[in-house]
Amino acid sequence: MEVLRAKSAGFCFGVKRAVEEVYERLKEGREIFTYGPIIHNEEVVKDLEKRGVRVIDGEKELSDLKEGTLVIRSHGVPQKIYELVRENNLECIDMTCPFVKRIHTIVEKESANGQKIIIIGNAGHPEVEGIMGWSHTPAVVIESKAEAENFVNDSPKPLCIVSQTTFNYNKFQELVEIFQKKGYNVNVVNTICNATEERQKEAGEIAAKVDAMIVIGGRHSSNTQKLYGICREKCAATYFIQTLEDLHLELPKTAALVGITAGASTPNNIIEEVQNYVRVNF
Repeated sequence: MEVLRAKSAGFCFGVKRAVEEVYERLKEGREIFTYGPIIHNEEVVKDLEKRGVRVIDGEKELSDLKEGTLVIRSHGVPQKIYELVRENNLECIDMTCPFVKRIHTIVEKESANGQKIIIIGNAGHPEVEGIMGWSHTPAVVIESKAEAENFVNDSPKPLCIVSQTTFNYNKFQELVEIFQKKGYNVNVVNTICNATEERQKEAGEIAAKVDAMIVIGGRHSSNTQKLYGICREKCAATYFIQTLEDLHLELPKTAALVGITAGASTPNNIIEEVQNYVRVNF
């Protein structure tokens, strides 16, 4: 069995940076808290919990925290979270991905100028929630064609359209075109990060070549779910797993080539375990 592994599989820059920072701070003996799970990967979160890292779940818990070191994950947070951190005199280690920070800056500036903010992304996702929290006016989240087609702009000022960094690039373009065809004055800023575009493109190319495709990542990872969707369109035998324990391949006898990719929150050791297992056992 030949295995074709995506070069872009695994931790992205922002996630790697955030996770490494938490492990480094633990060496200093600090009491560490993260605002939400540091990444959408259960294995990593469990390991950190064993080492004493606590997850703060929402503003109420944060309001009750009066000491310790709070790590803001790569997804970023609304502006009001920084205000709470200052009020409680907490040490804050801000690991917001620079690509996400850029979106915060754009949204804060353009909304202050009166532009209505449209975020193309997944409603409820922590990155999207964080972006919304930097807009001076209520932002609108658009995820589907139906939502874009049903949107009515009641402002004469331009619409500022940004995207969740991990959104599907082709779908982003498709939704932007709907707004443009409506004749709205739109200020489009493609804020999908380059690593995401590259990962999605490579995953689709590999899936089109192989007999089976394995996508590794957390069940709650938005970018991994999108990778799975892209691969599933190209290869019917696509499997979504979190760890090697979830791998139950039912390959056709003629299968000779298996592709592997992984989401931005997947540690390298899990990818290597799956890759070695497939090579040895099939």
